Amino acid sequence: MQHEIPTWIYVVISGVTAGAVLLQAVVLVGMLFALKGALGRLNEVTKKAEESVLPTVESARRLLEDVSPKLKVAAQNALEVSQTAKEVSLRVRAESAKMAGALDDLLEKAAVQADRVDEMVTGTLNSVAHATATVQKAVSGPARQVSAVLSGLQAGFRTLRGKERASEPEVHAGADNDHFV
Repeated sequence: MQHEIPTWIYVVISGVTAGAVLLQAVVLVGMLFALKGALGRLNEVTKKAEESVLPTVESARRLLEDVSPKLKVAAQNALEVSQTAKEVSLRVRAESAKMAGALDDLLEKAAVQADRVDEMVTGTLNSVAHATATVQKAVSGPARQVSAVLSGLQAGFRTLRGKERASEPEVHAGADNDHFV
């Protein structure tokens, strides 16, 4: 059994299809005009970019070409300076270690000499003090004895004179700083 589709359905489907194709064509044409406008604006932006960016890029390229050899030389010089500084630093460390050792030796010797001088001065002062005490004992003992003898003689002479002069006041040994024997 065969069913026949009425022709008006074919006409409607064909009309809807034709309308859809026509609508699609209109949308595509609208997209074409929109793309043309965007492409025009893109061309304007591109021209402005070429006018301002390309000279800047060219200037930067020329500057880079000018500076590049100088940078290479500066980097090489910096490397040489750092190597020289490293060598100098090693030398300075070695010399400072030598100087530190020499200063340590010198300080040690100075400390030993200071101890020697201290011992010598202390010994000398002790000897002087001992000699002073000895001289003082040697001189003061006989001086006291001589003073005592003189005081005794003086007292004796006074006593002898006292019989002759009874009116003269009596002198005590206390006036002689207690040196009476």
